Amino acid sequence: MAGKPAAAQGYGILLVTANVGSLFEDPENLQKTWLREFYQTVQSHKPHFLALHCQEVGGKNYEASMSHVGSFVKELLSSDALKEYNRARVYLDEDYKSKEQFTALGSFYFIHETLKNIQQFDFNAKTFEKVVGRETCSETLESRSSLEKAKFPKDYYPQCKWSRKGFIRTRWALADWTFDLVNIHLFHDASNLVAWENSPSVYSTTRQKALGFVLDRITDQRYEKVPYFIFGDFNFRLDSKQFIESLCSTATMQTVTTGKTNEVDKLIFRESDNDKKVVLQLEKKLFNYVNQDVFRENNGTSLLEFDKELAPFKDRLIELEISFPPSYPYSEDSTQGKEYMNTRCPAWCDRILMSPSARDLFFKPENEEKTVTYDNIGANVCMGDHKVTPRLRPHTHCS
Repeated sequence: MAGKPAAAQGYGILLVTANVGSLFEDPENLQKTWLREFYQTVQSHKPHFLALHCQEVGGKNYEASMSHVGSFVKELLSSDALKEYNRARVYLDEDYKSKEQFTALGSFYFIHETLKNIQQFDFNAKTFEKVVGRETCSETLESRSSLEKAKFPKDYYPQCKWSRKGFIRTRWALADWTFDLVNIHLFHDASNLVAWENSPSVYSTTRQKALGFVLDRITDQRYEKVPYFIFGDFNFRLDSKQFIESLCSTATMQTVTTGKTNEVDKLIFRESDNDKKVVLQLEKKLFNYVNQDVFRENNGTSLLEFDKELAPFKDRLIELEISFPPSYPYSEDSTQGKEYMNTRCPAWCDRILMSPSARDLFFKPENEEKTVTYDNIGANVCMGDHKVTPRLRPHTHCS
């Protein structure tokens, strides 16, 4: 049992990240399935402390579907799976009318009734306070002293056009351990054709800049430096140029341009023989490869050599070994649990990362029983276009 104490006092900690944009487009089907899988995970591991970081709260068309957020939160707070979590903090960034501040992030923290010694940090007073009861905050998060929220500077955004990208940080003290939890959403690839042009892509470079911005903010001199976990939708992608060149190494490429501007409209890769069969067609929002099994075989781990966006941060961020298939972009058809959409190249967008000090603080020595799980939730059912990615730390060790 994941939450069972270890030798002395032990704490089960479950960290989950989920881009939930699809859920609010289809609350009757996708949302119900998502909640069922999430509840089963909680009941299976029985953590003492549960952190759920959501991105795209309210959906992709948030003006139309933000109204569904209240019922989603109500369902979580009233569920049988979470009834033993008598303390909760829910932070929702719902104010989509404030383009300069809106991130659509949602951070949920649940504390089990058996966990007595936990406190939350007040960033204004610079002190820890006891966590009592359940609270939901959805207005003026910028003024909340229990969190730090920021949107990336406007010049980070492609064409300087605002989108829902940023981070929310909270700080916790569990017994003798103090740590930050950071909910993050980085920039996506707007065009497959642009991503293909250079290695690394312009999008990868922008994500690197934004992640560096977050790391600098959470380790600056304003507050004491503590171990941190950053989990959310990093939008990390495979190195598109290198991957496609490898994937289609024996194919010939045809470039199709538009008549008026002569801009590249699509790339078509054909086998040199076999009747010139098309193996890959690439457009701005189309990645149509002939055989999706390459992304599922052995959980797609043969593709990890092209997963390079963490490399510049190897001294600041650590990740467990990936042993699950790419988490995006899955079909949003509620009957298709394992199929990828042909909009983007599948990639591990949804990640849980930690500082070296967090690893040292929370991990048992290597010679002890393995106590950490890093995997997708709902591997066989439709969870929306992103699979939910959890990390389970069943037992902290006593120092």
